Amino acid sequence: MKKNTRNKDEGTSNQITEGVIWKQLLLFFFPILFGTFFQQLYNTADAVIVGRFVGKEALAAVGGPTGTIINLFIGFFIGLSSGAGVIISQFFGAGQKKQLSQAVHTAMAFSAVCGFFIMIIGIVLAPFALEAMDTPADILPYGVLYMRIYFLGVIPNLIYNMGAGILRAVGDSRRPLYFLIASCFTNIVLDIIFVVFWNMGVMGAAVATILSQLLSAVLVLIVLMRTRQPYQLMLASLTFHKDMLVRIVRIGFPAGLQSVMYTSSNIIIQSSVNALGTDTVAAWTAYGKIDTLFWMMISAFGISITTFVGQNYGAKKLDRVYKGIRVCLFMCFLSAIALSFLLYTFGSLVFLLFTTDAAVIDKGTQILRYLVPTFFTYVCVEIYSGALRGTGDCWIPMILTSLGVCVLRIVWICTAVPIRPAIETVVFCYPLTWTVTSILFLIYFHCFSRLKRKKTVICK
Repeated sequence: MKKNTRNKDEGTSNQITEGVIWKQLLLFFFPILFGTFFQQLYNTADAVIVGRFVGKEALAAVGGPTGTIINLFIGFFIGLSSGAGVIISQFFGAGQKKQLSQAVHTAMAFSAVCGFFIMIIGIVLAPFALEAMDTPADILPYGVLYMRIYFLGVIPNLIYNMGAGILRAVGDSRRPLYFLIASCFTNIVLDIIFVVFWNMGVMGAAVATILSQLLSAVLVLIVLMRTRQPYQLMLASLTFHKDMLVRIVRIGFPAGLQSVMYTSSNIIIQSSVNALGTDTVAAWTAYGKIDTLFWMMISAFGISITTFVGQNYGAKKLDRVYKGIRVCLFMCFLSAIALSFLLYTFGSLVFLLFTTDAAVIDKGTQILRYLVPTFFTYVCVEIYSGALRGTGDCWIPMILTSLGVCVLRIVWICTAVPIRPAIETVVFCYPLTWTVTSILFLIYFHCFSRLKRKKTVICK
């Protein structure tokens, strides 16, 4: 029986390196997509309930300026943790059990330590960061309260993200989905209890969020500790293996820095939006919950191709790497166009979930119909950068993204918006920078990347 179980496990672990490519990508994609969907429902549920039962000031606070600052910290950590996912997927694909175990324990120890420092920084800097973004005075008290409570519970958030990343790296994208479904429904129930029945306002929404994230962290820890696979987590073995920590940071730091650059440019954009008044801030917040559908989808494709490339690259199956990238690009373009059509046609109705304020709905619909037709211009950025990250090629993609998206976006905001201070001028920076960065990635990937050099050596 033991032998049969081992063979079964090995067959399952090899599906990404042996199965039909498009099927394996989709089997991995959908659990990540639904998982990301339920993860996003944390703040969306907060926004819907406080927007409907507390007011537009509270709606603007829980998703606008506060969301941007929270993403600055959480996004940096998730970028760093992607380095762990890459090396874990490569060790798993190559069958290197000892290195795999060391990477898992180093990654989880890293998440706990990072969570502690992010908690302290977030609690202390919350009011100063919001004031620096010119957050309207009627939003500021709500925003400070929400952020401080959120950061109190940030350690479980990071532990879950790291643990889920480990499971996905070894090909298990289903259980992180189940945990998010459980925690998401917990969040919704607690939101209703704390905000609607107990009248706790923004505080209730924040407390509901951190309690739900604690649940997902506990569930992912239980799975990692109970598995008998080489990636089993043993709390007594939590430590920093120097070589693994260096590799995690070396691969993950560019992604973390890239996330910081993204969020920093978005902070500048949010400051420009803040200057246009509370109605526009609320509309931008609600739109941000709607266009999350696209970012969930594109992120799921990006994680899928990173894991697919990481395992096949570790197994030295380069032909599958190239074919997988082409298949993923096709599926992602098709999905982006279909989603853009749906959002353009029906997206304005979704604003009614967040508010009944006519001015907010009108501004939100204006933003939505301006941006959704341009979503496809970002596809190459996500898929190519995800594929390159799977090989450990992270620095050049980070530089391309920082220049093409972040720096250009800041230049546009600082030069064009003062000339014409309107929401259309602000949001135009998105399709502009996506298009430029996609062109940069096409040139680098097909002419200079590590995968291009590997392909040239094989052909020779």
